Amino acid sequence: MTTPSSLTQDELKALVGQAALHYVVPGDIVGVGTGSTVNKFIDALASIKGDIKGAVSSSVASTERLLALGIPVLDANEVESLSVYIDGADEIDGQGHMVKGGGAALTREKIVAALARRFVCIADESKRVEVLGKFPLPVEVIPMATQHIARRFAAMGGVATVRQKDGKPLVTDNGQHILDVTGLSIAEPLQFESEVNQWPGVVTVGVFAHQKAAVCLLGTAQGVKTLVY
Repeated sequence: MTTPSSLTQDELKALVGQAALHYVVPGDIVGVGTGSTVNKFIDALASIKGDIKGAVSSSVASTERLLALGIPVLDANEVESLSVYIDGADEIDGQGHMVKGGGAALTREKIVAALARRFVCIADESKRVEVLGKFPLPVEVIPMATQHIARRFAAMGGVATVRQKDGKPLVTDNGQHILDVTGLSIAEPLQFESEVNQWPGVVTVGVFAHQKAAVCLLGTAQGVKTLVY
């Protein structure tokens, strides 16, 4: 039998994906995020798909995976609210504030998170940090504002680079670009998120402080640890 201490990162992701089923409300619509950990949750969700009405998804990739497993996907505009949104994080601090957007779906993730009464974060323990900012901060931007926004981050001590894919700027599901910003230490996530969101040309900043996690299911060497904020 595999002991928790010998689990691979992939197996830890499967473990937290399975644990997240506990937060799915029977007969409800579930908010589903994006990424490798969420893919494990989607696979687990297929085992109880008869108990839910369907899902609202934060990306094309997640939508395709849900539909392939026979889980109905609803448009966010068809839903007034969700009981829960389940998604991963690139970083999460001791208050449940997160950095998200490594998978380039941060805008849609924030929209679905805003519909949900509770955000359940699923992650492995490498994502737990004291202060946000070590992971490059993703910021979705309108292309014509890229350099202006990069200069504003430079004034804060950050270095912003345009995310590339196949030698060209990556284009998000929303038709925009992403800046990845290094060199920041985000000690006041709420204030930081509010400020950067006001900059002209910013579509979404990848700090999730206004839509922070209520619960984090953390995959550790000792198994799944539940953190409540």
